[in-house]
Amino acid sequence: MGTLGMAVFNQQKVEDFYDIGEELGSGQFAIVKRCKEKSTGVEYAAKFIKKRQSRASRRGVRREEIEREVDILQELQHPNIITLHDVYENRTDMVLILELVSGGELFDFLAQKESLSEEEATEFIKQILSGVQYLHSKKIAHFDLKPENIMLLDNNIQRPRIKLIDFGLAHRIKDGVEFKNIFGTPEFVAPEIVNYEQLGLEADMWSIGVITYILLSGASPFLGDSKQETLANISAVNFEFDEEFFGSTSELAKSFIKQLLVKDTRKRLKIQDALNHPWIKDKSATVEVQTKVESQQMKTKRLKEYTIQSHSSMPPNNTYANFERFANVLEDISLVEMGLEKVAQNRESLQDDVEALLSIYTEKEAWYKEESESIRQELSQVRYKFRKAEVLRKGLQEDLRTTDTSLASIDSRYLTREAHLGSLRQELNAELRWLQEVMGSLNGEAGNKGFGSISALNNEVNEALKELLSKDCGGDLHPQVQPDI
Repeated sequence: MGTLGMAVFNQQKVEDFYDIGEELGSGQFAIVKRCKEKSTGVEYAAKFIKKRQSRASRRGVRREEIEREVDILQELQHPNIITLHDVYENRTDMVLILELVSGGELFDFLAQKESLSEEEATEFIKQILSGVQYLHSKKIAHFDLKPENIMLLDNNIQRPRIKLIDFGLAHRIKDGVEFKNIFGTPEFVAPEIVNYEQLGLEADMWSIGVITYILLSGASPFLGDSKQETLANISAVNFEFDEEFFGSTSELAKSFIKQLLVKDTRKRLKIQDALNHPWIKDKSATVEVQTKVESQQMKTKRLKEYTIQSHSSMPPNNTYANFERFANVLEDISLVEMGLEKVAQNRESLQDDVEALLSIYTEKEAWYKEESESIRQELSQVRYKFRKAEVLRKGLQEDLRTTDTSLASIDSRYLTREAHLGSLRQELNAELRWLQEVMGSLNGEAGNKGFGSISALNNEVNEALKELLSKDCGGDLHPQVQPDI
């Protein structure tokens, strides 16, 4: 068998290795035929799945979906689950060689019985739970558990073995990875599928609840007159145990169903809880004495009616060519109907969106106008203040330049005055030296004359010199230059 990583399966002609026999059943894009392996003589079922030829096409199954089914089947080895033997591929089809499950559907088998006790029912439900426990332990959800996918390996023995089949919708559930999808059969799907919410292993448990309800009563808990009504009943969890159908059913059986048909996935029974439920686990508790044989026969009578009705509503098994032709026509019609409904819904939602956007736009526009007006006023105030500051700056620059010029002129005058004072100092010093000499000679002569007259003369000369100097320096004589005569 080819490896999934390369996604290349056995490219040889399947007819070279298997004798293909009569048709066993068909679906929208698949047909199952009995076949016999030439080398061993062992019988198998060959499931021919039509491949989608292009991305634009609506006919056939996408390659990655077939690969997912094969990938999951290759991993499964359990007494209650169908096994995959081989995979072939040609231009138009993928051919899965599967274990031959020839005992028919469980419901058909039970409907043929005269009567059915709860103990017998739980024997089969236990097997369903066992197969689902194996799947869930591998984090695989079947997503299409319904009576027609619960088969018997062989119905000619005392205790037939259950086989879960058709893993076309099965998915691996990865923690933390969002997975939403709308698929399955309306009658059996969980509310989270109807409401397009996060999906997990819990969806299978809901389906087991629906199957058990039908098995014990022959009535379908949520089935309405139309698909929409059925889905609305599921979403609202609108079901009850009608006395007519459940008059002789044990409370334990009802509690088992009630704990599975719970909308909140966190509160719904998990597979291990279901296996441990007293109705399943404890045989003595499962059987309540049923004295009315008629009530038991009524159960199988209703179950018979249910199976006849469900089979009559299913498309008949046609030859491959007819099946393909009808399937294509039906698919095209349903696509057109769905397309028209979607267009109408989209138009309405688009209209609402446009109106909402217009009202938001109008509000925003008014707000922006208001905001821009206040911003414009603030900007004009800022500009006015800026211009004032600019004028002030220029005035200050002018004052600084004037001050610089004044300081330079004062500096120059100061230097000139200092030089003038220096030369005066020198002249004064020379004059003083000359006076000292004169005074020295006068003092010599004064020895012969009276001292008083000399002193008086000195004072007069001193005063005369001070006055002279004072006039010469404009009255601004430096203290260092003051004469001390």
